[in-house]
Amino acid sequence: MPERQVPPPQYPFRKVAILGLVLAIPGIAFGAQVKGKLIGLDKLMNPVWAEAKDVSAHRFSWREPSPTVRAEFRNLFAFAPKEVCLAALANGSQQPPALPLLITVGGGRTTPVTVVVAPGTRLHFENRDPFPHRLYGVGQTTFPAGDMVAMAARDWTAPGPGKYEIKDELSPSLRSWIVVESNVAAIAYPSQQTGIFVIPQLPPGEYTLRAFFSGAPVGTPKTFVLGGGNVDVAIAVVEGAVDKSKPDAGEKD
Repeated sequence: MPERQVPPPQYPFRKVAILGLVLAIPGIAFGAQVKGKLIGLDKLMNPVWAEAKDVSAHRFSWREPSPTVRAEFRNLFAFAPKEVCLAALANGSQQPPALPLLITVGGGRTTPVTVVVAPGTRLHFENRDPFPHRLYGVGQTTFPAGDMVAMAARDWTAPGPGKYEIKDELSPSLRSWIVVESNVAAIAYPSQQTGIFVIPQLPPGEYTLRAFFSGAPVGTPKTFVLGGGNVDVAIAVVEGAVDKSKPDAGEKD
């Protein structure tokens, strides 16, 4: 379905599903809770930063390490609540949500950066910056570059399964990814400090939890059968990651 321009809003509230801590597909009710923790988030590097190191990109910056800051905190790593999307994948195809999903543009980034949705999900891009943007879908004729002044919005309907990248002609460092999977039952975003996530309302059945970063799956997925009780899982997003919150983290037997 081709994109369409939406005029700047006239009312303070919009009928869109806001992506916050968790977003579940409408219609799920009285289900069990899935909670857990993503481990190794501090090892994920945003590809925009990796590209900036290339001299030919002409994206220069200077940083002087502070001796008062511990070495582990001087390294750049992903902002998990925006960049790491955890998807609960069911065995069968799922219906898209009735309301469009809100993706805001502000501060040179989108919120969220990576989102995982079912085919047919409508995405509502909204410019929260005081200056214009020209978002477009890489290789997508249904989402060509279009002007978005401050507080303007555009809608785009996710096509069939695949990975779709969104860029901005006016801000080359802005990159966003839409991963389309036919069996997405719910998604969640972890906290930055602890990596904890919660998916509150899933009906009984078999699910696979998989984390996505920069539009690609990361770590090892976890498959489980959800019955009447809650499920608590831990997923490492990089190989060899350990839970540093545990007293014996990193110790070997």
